Amino acid sequence: MTILITGGAGYIGSHTCVELLNSGHDILVLDNFSNSRPESLDRVKELTNKSFKIYKIDLLDKAAVEKVFSENEIEAVIHFAGLKAVGESVEIPVHYYHNNITGTLILIDVMQKYNVFNLVFSSSATVYGIPQQVPISEEFSLSATNPYGRTKLMIEEILNDVYVSNNNWSIALLRYFNPIGAHESGLIGEDPNGLPNNLMPFISQVSIGKLSELKVFGNDYTTPDGTGVRDYIHVVDLAKGHLKALEKIVTFNGVEAYNLGTGKGYSVLEMIDAFEKASGRKVPYVIGPRRPGDIAECFAKPDKAERELGWKAEKGIKDMCIDSWKWQSQNPEGFQTNEHRNKYASTLKS
Repeated sequence: MTILITGGAGYIGSHTCVELLNSGHDILVLDNFSNSRPESLDRVKELTNKSFKIYKIDLLDKAAVEKVFSENEIEAVIHFAGLKAVGESVEIPVHYYHNNITGTLILIDVMQKYNVFNLVFSSSATVYGIPQQVPISEEFSLSATNPYGRTKLMIEEILNDVYVSNNNWSIALLRYFNPIGAHESGLIGEDPNGLPNNLMPFISQVSIGKLSELKVFGNDYTTPDGTGVRDYIHVVDLAKGHLKALEKIVTFNGVEAYNLGTGKGYSVLEMIDAFEKASGRKVPYVIGPRRPGDIAECFAKPDKAERELGWKAEKGIKDMCIDSWKWQSQNPEGFQTNEHRNKYASTLKS
């Protein structure tokens, strides 16, 4: 099967590329590299010893997207591409709505034109807003507390409407919880632009000395140690979830949502302790006030994914921290440490 992966150079996208290639699929990657680096795809090729086409294209460029479909026999799409920083989305909401939603509308339009109706969409647990209880199941009511989350929720609604209008579509909505970790080789991992938005890359950069200390937002929640509890999932487990979703959508028509999480929550202080054990380094931190909108606990009920996809997270918090540290320690400057960092500059297709 030939699969187009939008945003395939990103953190989750690159790990999914590895799993797809190792499973015998052919892939194409479309990415504008606005918050990813082409070096990640260099390393995907190194890990898998397989080649694939790379298109340096923005989804907002409809003519360029059509060119990709006209040049290839695409059978399915895994759609990762999109802006993803919650704080930034609050500052520049129109940019987020335009980029994430318009890009997806263009993709859907082109897919329909070329009779490609199999889609795996990278959604988020942010579509649950502030849940009243945990664990969170797919049947919970949906809402959003920021523009980023709203773009995910709106796209989910759009995809449901698209199926109603054309029953040829087969769509899996994958609602991620908190991806962390890296490939066990240490060759690919999370490489955020600027200051990290998420806990694990922040902890990693404090450990490596790029940042001086971690700020913990609140220690007065109704949790065992007072800090917020979240469901962290290893990025390789998450990538494998996309393979299972891909297998599922070729067997039915419709739209189905799946939580991809472990079903277990860890507090911020537990994450710090686990990372210190994995790295052998202390992680200095200070306690600050709660952030507006944060909740005490958030973790998944992943039963539906296990039941319908045959998928279950396998890696625990120790693996997540060991692999995160291996990536960070081997790549203190992220993909910029790649000695072949300019290799693809002249070979990217356009």
